[in-house]
Amino acid sequence: MAAPMKVRRLLCARKFNTFCRFMHSKQQNNESQQKETHFGFQNIPENEKEDKVYEVFKNVASSYDLMNDAMSAGVHRLWKDHFIRRLGPTPGTKLLDVAGGTGDIAFRFLKYIDNLNKNESDDISVPNHIDGFQLHQEDQDLSSSSSSSSDEEDNHVTHHVTVCDINQEMLDVGRQKAESYGICSGMSWLKGNAECLQLEDNQFDAYTIAFGIRNCTHVDKVVEEAYRVLKPGGRFMCLEFSEVKNPLLRSLYDNYSFQVIPVMGQVLARDWKSYQYLVESIRQFPNQEDFSDIIRNAGFRMVSYENLTFGVAAIHSGFKL
Repeated sequence: MAAPMKVRRLLCARKFNTFCRFMHSKQQNNESQQKETHFGFQNIPENEKEDKVYEVFKNVASSYDLMNDAMSAGVHRLWKDHFIRRLGPTPGTKLLDVAGGTGDIAFRFLKYIDNLNKNESDDISVPNHIDGFQLHQEDQDLSSSSSSSSDEEDNHVTHHVTVCDINQEMLDVGRQKAESYGICSGMSWLKGNAECLQLEDNQFDAYTIAFGIRNCTHVDKVVEEAYRVLKPGGRFMCLEFSEVKNPLLRSLYDNYSFQVIPVMGQVLARDWKSYQYLVESIRQFPNQEDFSDIIRNAGFRMVSYENLTFGVAAIHSGFKL
């Protein structure tokens, strides 16, 4: 009798252990399914955000440029011009512009280098200091110990920009603009997710993302992917809305954002909800210091930022060293 009893107890113990593992696995799956993120001021399951953001930009793609001009009174164009000047690309630069569907950064990149080629006698070297940026102390030490080496010029190397965007409608708008500008070389278009780029490691000299990273579910993964695809010595640059520190200016900015911009969206694009989301998403994005920490944690060095228009937007920069 003793042996059968032991066998039964052993079988019961195994069944109990199997049941416990099943319940633990089920609990983990439930926790994964219930993990939430923000969509504007709403909390939604993480796996829903990508589709919701896709729908927003699908809706606004055709009126995106018009709305940018109306909402910022054209200031966004000055920000983007300054952004490219800060990048300071040189002939032969391979750029990956992410969330760049309409081509605003890519076209400026091509124009900047074309202007350099037309004025070859001008000094086009990148300065070894970055005016206007706030460098972290440890990065200042690294900067002083790093020497900039100049590669031999290769006349056969041509500059190129790859425009990557998750939204096909935005890419279509960019392609149409490229055709209207007569641009038929020096750029390519790629549909892809910034959090998991289908690109090889160490491929690009520079990575830019303008007014797009706040729409991603995992900002840290986007920055990590940027680090992966950049060559050693490559530069990450991000232009994004940020935090206005001055209380009075912040109050005025908030009133304009929430009271005026959604109304403009309704009047000009017949889309209140999408522009309400865009305003809310700005408030959910990390401030200048917190985003700098994310960039630094991804492995970038010489991390810095520059406020534009009192902090309404900011340029963030980091190097893969």
